[in-house]
Amino acid sequence: MVRKLGAEFVGTAVLVYVAVGVATLSFGFGLAGSSFAAGVVATALAFGLVLLALAYSLGPVSGCHVNPAVTLGVLLARRMTVTDAAGYWVAQFAGGLVGALGLWGTLSSSPDYHRTVTGLGTDGWGAASHIHIGVGGAFAIEVVLTAVFVFVILRVTSKTANAATAGMVIGLTLTVVHLIGIPVTGTSVNPARSLGPAIVVGGTALHQVWLFIVAPLVGGAVAAGAQVLLSPSVEPGAA
Repeated sequence: MVRKLGAEFVGTAVLVYVAVGVATLSFGFGLAGSSFAAGVVATALAFGLVLLALAYSLGPVSGCHVNPAVTLGVLLARRMTVTDAAGYWVAQFAGGLVGALGLWGTLSSSPDYHRTVTGLGTDGWGAASHIHIGVGGAFAIEVVLTAVFVFVILRVTSKTANAATAGMVIGLTLTVVHLIGIPVTGTSVNPARSLGPAIVVGGTALHQVWLFIVAPLVGGAVAAGAQVLLSPSVEPGAA
């Protein structure tokens, strides 16, 4: 179990450091130039490709959830115990915070970085959203996108699925989810990914982060319900 928790901690930290790092460079530093679409594509690919690499490297150790919403889905699908899930959540949130602090420490050595201006790839609605979406719309899209993402994970990691291709499918799904979600909320679908950067940046990001914790967890629960309906038999063992 110690190895599993270590893998979840490290995996979440790496996901935040690298993928949120690309988001910060693209939008905070403006390295995407005047093309918002270029920043969206670069960030979406960063999240998807990093998760793909983590899935194949850490999957055999912990299942590579690196996301509290995924862990909730796995728990409700009866593939792990409450005790194990609680340990995963602690490791994931801690990893997300450490990854965000590491990224902040790295970027803050640049004279062009200003925490309250450049930010740290945080999520948001209203003025913090590219399309200025309201809180209701932000909540809805985070639930839907997380439900789709977690449902795909539950399906491709089931006993009847092809384990060899699971990591690729999961990574590509996260990429697609970000392609639609970034212009709307910045895309969370992962409470640990949102909380760490929000704590570092503070302000509006920290005030709004509750949505990006609650909505993905609701989405994870919805995905688990759909998975149970399609596969009524209990699948023993953690994913």
